[in-house]
Amino acid sequence: MLFASVSCVAQTNSNERQARKMFNQIYDMVFGAQGSTLHYSVNIIGIYKTNGTIWYKEKKSKFVDEKYDAYSDGTTYWRADRKKMTVTIFDMNDDSRDKYSTKFKFSPDNYTYSIKRDDSHYWLTLKAKKGVKGIKEARVQLDLHTRHPQSIRIKVGIFHTTIKISNFKSGGISDKVFVFDKQKYPGYKYIDKR
Repeated sequence: MLFASVSCVAQTNSNERQARKMFNQIYDMVFGAQGSTLHYSVNIIGIYKTNGTIWYKEKKSKFVDEKYDAYSDGTTYWRADRKKMTVTIFDMNDDSRDKYSTKFKFSPDNYTYSIKRDDSHYWLTLKAKKGVKGIKEARVQLDLHTRHPQSIRIKVGIFHTTIKISNFKSGGISDKVFVFDKQKYPGYKYIDKR
């Protein structure tokens, strides 16, 4: 019985190490120095629906969805509201820049990891450690061969939402993508909240 318990713990630790190693590889594929882009579609329990394209490169990002364009060069964040014709400027770390950003804050060390495999996917599960706020659980579906993310099911509080991912590409993302070009927004009102 003791040997069975030790064997079970060793297998669990091995699975967790393998899962964390794969997570680190995927995380670097998305947020690393080579950059990445993907199309996303999300429906947060009917309260907030959107789809669009996002680009990442280390601390830089760019979002284009149905209503907004948002750029971050890693220091400053610009959000262009195409309907209201406004550009609001924030410090990159200001949570008020997006009412959903505080709900989806993420730090990899705040989670335990496990992985499963079926005939066509890896399923990477992250569970929040005790006391962690924000995302309580995430289940990432990865393509079996490329390991590209295909969807992420997130639990925040008591609700779940699934982010569907398509057109994923890692690498070849120029820094020019993250530069806010004022000339693309003629006639917009600028609101500086830095």
